[in-house]
Amino acid sequence: MHRALCVSEILLQVFMHVNRVLDPYAPLLSYREISLARKSFAALARTCKLFYEPAMDLLWAELDGIKPLLGCVTRLHPVMYCRGGSKYLCFEVIEPLYEHETCQFLHHAHRVRSLRILHDDYLHVLSDLLIECMFPRLLSLSTDRNLNRYLHLFPSPTLRRCTLPCVQPDLKSVPIRCAALEDLSIKSSFGNIAADGQVLYDSIRLCKRLVTLACPPLDWTTLEYLSNLPTLRTLEIWDDRCSLGSCNLTFAPFLNITTLYFYTRRVAYTIAVMQHLDFPSLNQFEMDIVKLPWAEAEPLFHALSRHKTLSHIAISSERGDQELQDLLGNSSTPIRQFLCFTQLRILRFNFPCCCINLDNDLLLEAMSSWPHIRMLEFVDPQAAPTVTFRGLFTALHRCPRLHTLDIPLDTTDIDVDPTADSFLHTSLRHLNLTSSAMSNAEGVSRIISSVLPSVDRTCPPGYKRPSGICLEVQKHLESFRESSVLGRHILT
Repeated sequence: MHRALCVSEILLQVFMHVNRVLDPYAPLLSYREISLARKSFAALARTCKLFYEPAMDLLWAELDGIKPLLGCVTRLHPVMYCRGGSKYLCFEVIEPLYEHETCQFLHHAHRVRSLRILHDDYLHVLSDLLIECMFPRLLSLSTDRNLNRYLHLFPSPTLRRCTLPCVQPDLKSVPIRCAALEDLSIKSSFGNIAADGQVLYDSIRLCKRLVTLACPPLDWTTLEYLSNLPTLRTLEIWDDRCSLGSCNLTFAPFLNITTLYFYTRRVAYTIAVMQHLDFPSLNQFEMDIVKLPWAEAEPLFHALSRHKTLSHIAISSERGDQELQDLLGNSSTPIRQFLCFTQLRILRFNFPCCCINLDNDLLLEAMSSWPHIRMLEFVDPQAAPTVTFRGLFTALHRCPRLHTLDIPLDTTDIDVDPTADSFLHTSLRHLNLTSSAMSNAEGVSRIISSVLPSVDRTCPPGYKRPSGICLEVQKHLESFRESSVLGRHILT
């Protein structure tokens, strides 16, 4: 072995290079790349004693399932790594671990830092395991299956993140044994509202250091507890199959919460939370709701208007309400309700009739109210485009930092002459035209190229609808850009 590898700094770089492939936040990797990285760590571990410990720590740091650990058990190794035999084995017939096999199974368990239990069928072999903590250094636990009576085997004193598919009967064992827990995620509905709800509420009130919480709806008492938890930053509420009822509690402000998400069928729970609770640091609000009728949308928008610190708002709904059609001639419009948010950076509406009365004047008024806006999306399948190029360019003067724009745009009526206007908006990169009325793709492309020279995309990624004329605009823009680059090369 070369003496250079005895230098700790050089050795660290070698291990960092291999570990970068196994980084869970790295871009999607092929099975071959991951397999090669793991083989590299195994080879490094066999090289010498100096390499063994750090290589083995990194080799076992991330596990998908407990199969590799079961493969360390002499009796189970041929079953776990069966070659040439049947691909479909009945793992239920495998007997639980015997007492003398426990050490073999746990031989490398102390090295595991992140565990994902996805499609394992082996948990029953742990039924006779008499141990309080299998993974003493575990930082992250994630599973998409109900662990039931096996949950108590996985929490560790070091656990920071825990993702479960639903409320588990033994959920309280997690905060009791994981004092360092920061991220708890249960993105599901209650199976039994009364029983599961009580388990969830009791468990959350045992958490002392939560930073991120995603769970089914909470009751007022649990929300009161969270209002006094200084570490909490993000709260996600999934489903809404329970009612908050009247509030008789006095809440402290949620001083440090910056992000709220609501994924619900109905809006009543969200309105109650936004009306009764104070979030002085709230920066981001997102809601994905099945149906957003106007009768409930207005009180929601009014409740949101209390929180002037919001700079990111996203509301999405599959269905609207037929009564909105009656408002087309009315001065009411969802957009106008948000003009008070002068600090907006991102505003995304994706629900029917969100563009009621959106025209050149209203767009100018809106963009004048949002000078810092960077992303503006009004996706409305029922909207008739009424904003023209003249109105768009006038409004863009007020938003010099706008990066992404998606609104119904009338590109049939070409009401501007780009050669007579020296205005350039160089920040806009993505102008979505999929909902626009258009007949002259080349003419539209020339206008965009002249006034919005940085636009490199006019339809969302992966948009392949054959009849989409915005694809023609995209092709013309690319052609203009190539011609421009070629012209500069010729001149130089």
